Parts: sequence; structure tokens; C-alpha cells
Amino acid sequence: MARYTGPKTKIARKFGEAIFGEDKSFEKRNYPPGQHGNNRRRGKKSEYAIQLMEKQKAKYTYGILERQFRGLFKKARAAQGITGEVLLQLCESRLDNVVFRMGIAPTRSGARQLVSHRHITVNGELVNIPSYSLKAGDVVAVREKSKSLEAIERSLSNSSNVYEWITWNSDTKQGTYVSVPARIQIPENINEQFIVELYSK
Repeated sequence: MARYTGPKTKIARKFGEAIFGEDKSFEKRNYPPGQHGNNRRRGKKSEYAIQLMEKQKAKYTYGILERQFRGLFKKARAAQGITGEVLLQLCESRLDNVVFRMGIAPTRSGARQLVSHRHITVNGELVNIPSYSLKAGDVVAVREKSKSLEAIERSLSNSSNVYEWITWNSDTKQGTYVSVPARIQIPENINEQFIVELYSK
């Protein structure tokens, strides 16, 4: 399965929330997609359908494919701590997600592109793997040659998000992944327990 590149508003409407960030089209039509739109009667979802929906939401939110996501779940299950919480922490520690959180890119897909195109360094070394897993204390920066890129400048000027587990210096265009975020510090509206139940069947 290739990465989803279709209309993002359609996916957001499926989940009933703007999972890809601010979306004016979603705000106008925030009901599920389909021929009958808002008027369609929808039956009660089964437990499996709810769990599957939550997993799909998490995958689309972080831009992770099934194989990678399953791998992260196995890693989370083998680690100490609450499996669902660890799973989200692993998603948050991905390089593309941290680049997005730092405001270097306005979306996770944009962050993934910056990493793939070699605009980002970790601890002074170029890293072009979006799924690269950061450790507490790692320094993420915009490569020297890329600091004047208009897309990066624009994204940083529009960014107002502040996270306790990340520091950012606008002058040097570098930040630190200070610590693994606690569940309460992760703003995503995901019920990770449903995902754990789904994979545990």
C-alpha cells in the first residue's frame, strides 16, 4: 500500500475532526462523506469497527503505513510502561513529527518532505529518514544551506505552538528534543486503548 495522497478533507470528514490541521473545507462540511451526506442514517458501529477506526485515525494523523505502525506497536508492547501510551510516544519521537512540532513545516507531510530532501540535521549530521527515532537530548536543526528557504521561513513565522518537551531557537533555527512527552502533553485526540485492543485480538 502506498502512502495516501488523496483529498485530506475527505479523510478528516470520515473521522469527524480535522486530523491534518486547520482545514476550511472541513469546517464547512464536517459531516461524513457520501452521496447523502448529513442525512444518511448510520447504524451503531461494532466494537471492531470503532477500534479499527481509531487505528486508521492514528495512522493518517502521523502519516505511518500499516507495516511501520504494526512494528511500532510490537516495540511498544515489548517496552516498559503502558503499551498505548508508549505507542503514541514512539509516534511523537519520529523525526518528521518533531520537525512538524517545532514549526519548521506546517504539516507532517511537509516535514517528511524536508527530511527526505536533506534539509534537516540531527546532532549536526544530515538525516534523511523521516521515521528516524529521536532520543531525549537530540538536537534537530535546519541545515545551514537551507535556512533561507522561503517555505521554512514562512512556516516558522506562522507557528505559535509551544511544547514543554521541545525547545526551539529561532535565531539559530535549531531545537532540542528535551524529553519523551507524557501522554497528557500529546494533543492528538486518539484513544490508544482501542488500538491496543485491536492488535491484541
